[in-house]
Amino acid sequence: MSAEIAARAGLAASHAPRSKSELFVAFTWLALQGFGGVLPVAQRELVERRRWLNHEQFVELLSLSQVLPGPNVINLALMFGDRHFGWRGAVAAVGGMLGVPLLIVLALTTLYTEFSAVPQVAGALRGMGAVAAGMILATAFRLGTTLKRNVMGLWPCLLIVLASALAIGWLRWPLVWMVLTLGVAGFFWAWRQLARQRRGA
Repeated sequence: MSAEIAARAGLAASHAPRSKSELFVAFTWLALQGFGGVLPVAQRELVERRRWLNHEQFVELLSLSQVLPGPNVINLALMFGDRHFGWRGAVAAVGGMLGVPLLIVLALTTLYTEFSAVPQVAGALRGMGAVAAGMILATAFRLGTTLKRNVMGLWPCLLIVLASALAIGWLRWPLVWMVLTLGVAGFFWAWRQLARQRRGA
């Protein structure tokens, strides 16, 4: 019961976009900051700056978007927009994510074709790879605080995190096997814990 009250309090504490235009502008600005990866920027913009989601809600949306086909941040934008304004909100959010960045990428692709042989350009791109890895790790650490309040319990969560890191980094498992093994195991463990809480309530 206390977990349910806390979830409701977290939902009430978050704000919401006032219009589809605001949603479009927010996701355009989010995408324009996403050099090397949009996910860390999405967490900062949607959770910390605009407060449209709390940490738990962001993790839930991200988890669902990662097991669906397609880029996870696009899936997240689509689901978030649909939640607030239906299909029009989904179009606004995804349009913001793709519109202006598409024009920039096309322009940069043309420039890269001309200057890809320049050593300084190649070195700069390799440097951006390190920045992207650092941004993703920083986001993982910030979102890791939500594990304390996860219905599965802290230790099962940490065990799945460790197993996921080993499976991807060492065993090189593809995403589909991650979802079918660790994802399904986590799903059923959480389901079991929720059922136990309901019986005890």
